Amino acid sequence: MDQQKLVGAQFGAAAMDYLRSPTHAQGADLERLRALVDGQRDWRVLDLGCGAGHASFALAGAVMEVTAYDLSAEMLVVAAAEAQRRKLANVRTQQGAAETLPFADARFDLVVTRFSAHHWADVPRALREVRRVLQPEGRLVVIDVIAPETPLLDTLLQSIEVLRDASHVRDYRGSEWEVMLVRAGFVVSDRQGWKLPLRFESWVARMRTPELRVAAIRSLCADAATEVRDYFAIQPNNDCAIDAAWIEAVPLPV
Repeated sequence: MDQQKLVGAQFGAAAMDYLRSPTHAQGADLERLRALVDGQRDWRVLDLGCGAGHASFALAGAVMEVTAYDLSAEMLVVAAAEAQRRKLANVRTQQGAAETLPFADARFDLVVTRFSAHHWADVPRALREVRRVLQPEGRLVVIDVIAPETPLLDTLLQSIEVLRDASHVRDYRGSEWEVMLVRAGFVVSDRQGWKLPLRFESWVARMRTPELRVAAIRSLCADAATEVRDYFAIQPNNDCAIDAAWIEAVPLPV
């Protein structure tokens, strides 16, 4: 199964769980998105890799139009139903991959991607597409899990992520994001990070991780070096805290 089909299969089965997930449905980053679009009634927004639609819902009340775009048809069904329930008539859904955006040049004033890019097969290509569909005065907001710069910590994070979810590609380091964004024609205008608490049992249950892989994650965490356990605040029940970041970027002049 290729990467895009794997992502679709993994997340299609978990669509309702992601709608209900407190990790995805709540957060200061959603409040910040609302503040970012305050007063921008004429903006068109692309929620790239929208999942169950939480970023779309946060933005819809303040802008002209939100396009909720995702690879998973099942996720889009859930997002559309929830938008209808919330009476958000300006949210429309469209299916597709991040690397091939079926939109005209300079279509959007804002592109947001929230906890999605670590599943994309080709982030540099996707960022070039974002640059193309974004207005010259527009902006991009990336919200995602960020890997530590230290290889020891990075390795543990990637290992447990791919064991938990076979469609995981990579949690990129902040330095990697900087390079990819510059090469795609952006300059980073703001970056802020925070710790994202993970409740282990709900984290693996949400993705229906097979028990053999759950056991492997537990073993990795139990045998991890002290500095790794301290950095991720790994608890006896395997609850932990990982790094997340808000990265805001604007297009470089052509």
